[in-house]
Amino acid sequence: MSTLPKFTERKYLVVLIFVTSLFLMWGVSMTLGDVLNRHFQNVLHITKSRSALVQFSIFGAYFIMGIPAGMFMKKFGYKSGVLMGLILYAVGAFLFIPAANAESFTFFRVALFVLACGMATLETVAHPFIASLGDQRTSDQRINFSQAFNGVGGVIGPLVGSYFVFRAGQLHSNDLISVKQLYVVIGCVVAVVALLFSFIKVPPLTDPHIISDDSYANDSLVNVDEKKGDIRPRHFIFAAVTQFFNVAAQGGTWAFFINYGHDVMHFSDEHAGYYFSLSMVMMIVGRFAGTYLMRFIKPYKLLATFALCNIIMCIIVAQGFGWPSFIALLFVNFFFSIMFPTIFSLGIKDMGPHTQLASSLIVMGVVGGGLFPYFMGLIANHNVATAYYLPIICYVVIFAFGFSYPRLNKKSA
Repeated sequence: MSTLPKFTERKYLVVLIFVTSLFLMWGVSMTLGDVLNRHFQNVLHITKSRSALVQFSIFGAYFIMGIPAGMFMKKFGYKSGVLMGLILYAVGAFLFIPAANAESFTFFRVALFVLACGMATLETVAHPFIASLGDQRTSDQRINFSQAFNGVGGVIGPLVGSYFVFRAGQLHSNDLISVKQLYVVIGCVVAVVALLFSFIKVPPLTDPHIISDDSYANDSLVNVDEKKGDIRPRHFIFAAVTQFFNVAAQGGTWAFFINYGHDVMHFSDEHAGYYFSLSMVMMIVGRFAGTYLMRFIKPYKLLATFALCNIIMCIIVAQGFGWPSFIALLFVNFFFSIMFPTIFSLGIKDMGPHTQLASSLIVMGVVGGGLFPYFMGLIANHNVATAYYLPIICYVVIFAFGFSYPRLNKKSA
C-alpha cells in the first residue's frame, strides 16, 4: 500500500508562508476591481457593459504577461520572478494617483493593467513555486491551501472597498479621492513586502518537473511515449481551455455581484459589498474543505462534482427569486473555490521540463475573465439576474474536463 506523502518539509516553511501571502495580496486587488466596477458606474457615469472593461484591463494583463513572466522565471528563478511581480504591482497602484486626478476611466484602466501585470507575474511564478516546495504528489493540496488565502484576500478586498469607497455619508463616497488614497496605501504595503522578500533565502527546491506516481489522487495519469520519451500533454491543452472558461465564469459572477444585490435584493451598494465579502468567506471554506477532501477523493472527481453543483446554482440565481436566488449566488463561490487551483495543478502535472511554459499558457487563459463580463454586462443592462445563465456554459466545460481527465493522458496510438 502506498503511504500519503507529507504536505511539505520544515525547511520550506518560511518560503511557503511568504509565497502563500502573495496569494492573499492579489486576492485583495482582484476583488477590489469588482468594487471599482460599480463605483465607476456611479462616479464616472458609465454603463454596466462599459464598466466591465475594468475586468478586461485586469485579465487582459494576464494574457499578455503570461509567457513573458514564464520566460523571466525560467531564466532568473522563482525569487526574481516574485520581485518583478511585486514591483509591477506597486507601480500600478501608484498610477492611481494621476488617474484619480485626471478623473479618467481610460487612465484608471492603464493603472489597473500595470497592476495586473504584476498580479499575473506573481500568479505565474507562485503556482509552480508552491508546487516545488515539497513532494509533487501533494502539489494539489499545497496549491489549494495557498489559494485558500487568495480567498482571504478576496474577503478583505470588498470589505475594504465597501468601507472606504461605498460607505454612506463619508466625505469622498461620491468621488475618486478615497480610491486614490486606498491604492497609495496598497502600493506602499506591496513595496515593503518586496523589500522584505529580497532578504529571504530560498533553500534548494524539490524538482517539480519529475514525473510522479500520483496514484493516491489521480490514477497515475502519465502519458509518455516510451520510444520517443516525450509527453503528450492532452490534459494540459484541455486544462488551458478550461481555465479560460473557469475565469470567465469568475469574472462575470464577481463583476455583477454588487449589481445583483442592488437591483434584485434592493441593498445599498455598501451592504451588497459586504455580502460580496461573505461570498468570499464561502470560497475560503470551500478551499479548505476541498484541500481536505482531496486526500480521499481524486481531484478531478471533486472538480466535476463542484462544477455540476454550480450549474444548478446558476439556474437558481438566474430566476431572481429573491433570497433563495441570492443564497445560491453566495454558494456559487463555495463550489467555485477549488476550480482555479485544481485545474492549474492538474494541467501542469507531469509536464516535465515544459512546466514553466505550461504554467504561463494556463495563466494566459485567465483572459476569459476579461472577455466574458462584457457580454454578461450587455444582458445585465436589461436584467442582471438573466445574465447569470451565461456562466452555465463555463461550468459545463469545467465538468467535461474533470469527467474526462482519466482518459486525457492515455497513450496515443
